[in-house]
Amino acid sequence: MKFFVDTADIAEISELNDTGLLDGVTTNPSLVAKTGKDFFATVKEICKIVKGPVSAEVTATDHATMLAEGRKLAEIATNIAVKVPLTLDGLKTCKLLSDDGIMVNVTLCFSPAQAILAAKAGATFISPFVGRLDDIGHDGMGLIADIVQIYNNYSDFQTEVLVASIRHPMHVVEAAKLGADICTVPPAVLKSLVKHPLTDKGLDAFLADWKKTGQSILGNP
Repeated sequence: MKFFVDTADIAEISELNDTGLLDGVTTNPSLVAKTGKDFFATVKEICKIVKGPVSAEVTATDHATMLAEGRKLAEIATNIAVKVPLTLDGLKTCKLLSDDGIMVNVTLCFSPAQAILAAKAGATFISPFVGRLDDIGHDGMGLIADIVQIYNNYSDFQTEVLVASIRHPMHVVEAAKLGADICTVPPAVLKSLVKHPLTDKGLDAFLADWKKTGQSILGNP
């Protein structure tokens, strides 16, 4: 499974990229607005830090303007994935951009039927929002299971399932069990995956025993 981080915070992205765990970044207008920085400068800097795909979202809702915005975003860097909404205008834009060799992330997916249309339109990524479905009493991970099964049924569907709106580590684990290609997670959730109380307890015990020896690995040449 690949990990994308869902943020526009340059410091967070740099820190996580240094771990070697980061495969890409997803942004949206809300995340960029939180930084208070220039949109294009921010996205360009992210693209320099991360080698993998960086999703940057169009803000228009009509096809003609979406297409123009998407092509302008794609000029920022070769690793830009243009993010478009799952609407008819968005799918039409997806088809033309993908035909031009531009990566496209179709976002705001909430049903298997929508995911089928995105794949047929040539989407590089489909972004089903599991957390938002859970919030209204629906089964977010059930949607992931359905999409993965459908995509596996058709060899001509090359769209990767990018699980979005992740709220906690178990969303990541369940997505991996279901065979999703990617999880895009907030920085805090990605960092929390490493944590376990027994790891901390074991490390404390090892360090306490080592301290009793009075030795130092670096201090004794």
